[in-house]
Amino acid sequence: MHVFLPPHPGPIAASEFYGANIGQVLILGLPTAFITWYFSGYMLGKVLGRAIHVPVPELLSGGTRDSDPPKEPAKAGTVVAVMLIPMLLIFLNTGVSALISEKLVSADETWVQTAKMIGSTPVALLISVLAALLVLGRKRGESGSTLEKTVDGALAPVCSVILITGAGGMFGGVLRASGIGKALADSMADLGIPVLLGCFLAALALRIAQGSATVALTTAAALMAPAVAAAGFTDWQLACIVLATAAGSVGCSHFNDSGFWLVGRLLDMDVPTTLKTWTANQTLIALIGFALSALLFAIV
Repeated sequence: MHVFLPPHPGPIAASEFYGANIGQVLILGLPTAFITWYFSGYMLGKVLGRAIHVPVPELLSGGTRDSDPPKEPAKAGTVVAVMLIPMLLIFLNTGVSALISEKLVSADETWVQTAKMIGSTPVALLISVLAALLVLGRKRGESGSTLEKTVDGALAPVCSVILITGAGGMFGGVLRASGIGKALADSMADLGIPVLLGCFLAALALRIAQGSATVALTTAAALMAPAVAAAGFTDWQLACIVLATAAGSVGCSHFNDSGFWLVGRLLDMDVPTTLKTWTANQTLIALIGFALSALLFAIV
């Protein structure tokens, strides 16, 4: 369900392509992700647990212990508070933007510009990282060298995500520059396919074809941006379209998805079992996520 919510790079990039407000995506994405988890994770897990027996792997049963445990584990409340920092800052941006649109405040005021800057996604995430280093690191007695190693270790996966997101955006840009985006929008209009459904199907097709959910989401958003822009949707409807595109990007995970193999190996499952569990879970996430985004689209 992570693809529905910032700071995942997929919905952030899709919001940029569609012109959606990140805060509104977050507001609608939270209930969407929770409801989707309940049915596709909890309920489906109970059904599959009765039908398919998978022994608990050693990795999850505490087979090995951390050779260098933290000196003083952080309290759960502290960890949750740090995790909420980017969400609250992004909400600040959304609230200020709403005040500006209602003409209750002036966009030229210094405090308004400062609030929007602090609540912008890159700055909000940077502040959150610095706060985590301070609260979960220095305040708990971790040395500067230890924190440096932690940050260095986090760079590799972050860089790969940035490269994947950038590649997906560039691929979508090439497709858009070729005119296929406008042609696709015209074809959808001729066939009578709603834009919301078209975005979902485009992301789903890209997901099945190349495997990566992030690439599918960013590329589909770039590809469908002309059709979305031409329709003149409201800000809340744009947020729903981001969620619908995100839903399509996770469906039908199979052999070309690295997550398929990662989950299968971590849980010691063979390929048929992974297809029956992981693929079923991802496909149900896509269907429920799209149904909820369509319902929200009709309401807002």
